[in-house]
Amino acid sequence: MRLDGLVEADAIVVGAGLAGLAATAELARAGRRVLLLDQEPESNLGGQAFWSFGGLFLVNSPEQRRMGIKDSRELAWQDWTGSAYFDRGVDDPAGEDYWASRWAQAYVEFAAGEKRSWLHALGVRWFPLVGWAERGGYLADGHGNSVPRFHVTWGTGPGLVAPFERRVRDAEASGLVGFRFRHRVDALTITGGAVDGVRGVVLEPSTAARGTRSSRAMVGEFELHAPVVLVCSGGIGGNFDLVRENWPARLGRPPERMISGVPEHVDGRMLAIAARAGGRLVNRDRMWHYTEGIQNWDPIWARHGIRILPGPSSLWLDARGRRFPAPNFPGFDTLGTLAAIGESGFEYSWFVLDQKIIEKEFALSGSEQNPDLTGKDIRLTLRRVRPGAPAPVEAFKQRGPDFVVASTLPELVAGMNKLTGEPLIDLADLERQIVARDREIDNPFTKDLQVMAIRNARRFRGDRLARTAAPHRILDPKAGPLIAVRLNILTRKTLGGLQTDLSGRVISRDARAGNAAGTSPVPGLYAAGEVAGFGGGGMHGYRSLEGSFLGGCLFSGRQAGRAAVRETAS
Repeated sequence: MRLDGLVEADAIVVGAGLAGLAATAELARAGRRVLLLDQEPESNLGGQAFWSFGGLFLVNSPEQRRMGIKDSRELAWQDWTGSAYFDRGVDDPAGEDYWASRWAQAYVEFAAGEKRSWLHALGVRWFPLVGWAERGGYLADGHGNSVPRFHVTWGTGPGLVAPFERRVRDAEASGLVGFRFRHRVDALTITGGAVDGVRGVVLEPSTAARGTRSSRAMVGEFELHAPVVLVCSGGIGGNFDLVRENWPARLGRPPERMISGVPEHVDGRMLAIAARAGGRLVNRDRMWHYTEGIQNWDPIWARHGIRILPGPSSLWLDARGRRFPAPNFPGFDTLGTLAAIGESGFEYSWFVLDQKIIEKEFALSGSEQNPDLTGKDIRLTLRRVRPGAPAPVEAFKQRGPDFVVASTLPELVAGMNKLTGEPLIDLADLERQIVARDREIDNPFTKDLQVMAIRNARRFRGDRLARTAAPHRILDPKAGPLIAVRLNILTRKTLGGLQTDLSGRVISRDARAGNAAGTSPVPGLYAAGEVAGFGGGGMHGYRSLEGSFLGGCLFSGRQAGRAAVRETAS
């Protein structure tokens, strides 16, 4: 690579997160010279994936089969289409869902095929208990996972990033990859109608720790050129203005108060920059935000929130203390519950539970909240199936600003009303609802759909062992103390983005070469990961089945990287 003025390479990758690393690894493996740019310092290599729980959507895996789960590509595709509900021109080459639906089908094939063996060959391993995320609760062909498919990576997010970082570091050592940290791209350069490089500013060196805010002071400018530019810059979750601007009317009014599940640098800047270069943005109103967010008592970034990964037993109440209707139960339908919260007229909700439930059913999302799995500590991990809450959960119970703990229900209600500063919870009404629910526990059958769901969950070995408490009365003093958790809206994922074909080439928003708008690619421009809606501008459609964000970054990064290899073949 020349360092005199313009730096030449075979490809420029913008964004050093998981998708960028996967794409760079593919390019370097084929002998291509790559420049990998990121506006953050080197401490943030791996991006959002580093902070993740490391969950992966796999179909008919050995882990599933060992737990007695019968899964198949056909069942997974049934679940995916029932959740995605593609309805924007699936059969029209100019439709917003045309490429999204094709990416979805390719991804399910990948998850049911070589995904596990490919990652296993790279050294990735998984926790043996498969999780049952996003259970749906509707009819067979509706939203949700029919069976558990959430495979937690041994080592969580860092464990998934590591093999790709290692491959890219090795390529750097051999001279094929050049890192350019603190390089903020402000524009894509175009010559003869083709994207052929990037232009931007060099930010001052920063020693900011991973995830914390880094300086935006500029110390220079740069312009770099290559025949292929691959954008892997992430979504908009850290930019609340963009989240509100794109908030869909079907989810009600955008919240005035939210907390953030991603660092501030997840700003969505490259979406507009790629659009100015001719790329087509689609499905901008599709997004994935969590309803079980709690404020981090020990924050790393601004407005830092953590998501509770709940089992099915906590009572979910609106701000006035009324149970949400079925199937708005913990872990069933993220966006359905988000809409219900919006309809309540408030921006928060409540879990009400007891110590017996929190010990068995509360997990926290994020690598830093799971030191046993992240540190690959087998002895510490075994404590998950023993009595007692995990240490990070207990720390939140004791220190988290959204937690109320009390010995009696009157004390709990008083604490809930004190926390919000509004006397919205009526003791008599809440007691009536809990007592009514508790009466349903006396028999192995019931009309309460949430109690049915609890009993159904415990028929699955993994939930019975580590994720679902035995049915019991919440007001049983032996199960106490009582706990209430105020739940906040937690920003996280962009489900729409740059529309791409199955090679990761960004589709043009303009008509060109006699083709209709939205049917031909922008020469030289590729995209992968969240900035591309994890493939096609939104392969999840309206809803996610979970475990498919990291996998979408890997699959789309691999696809785009391999396609760029073919394009740059001499």
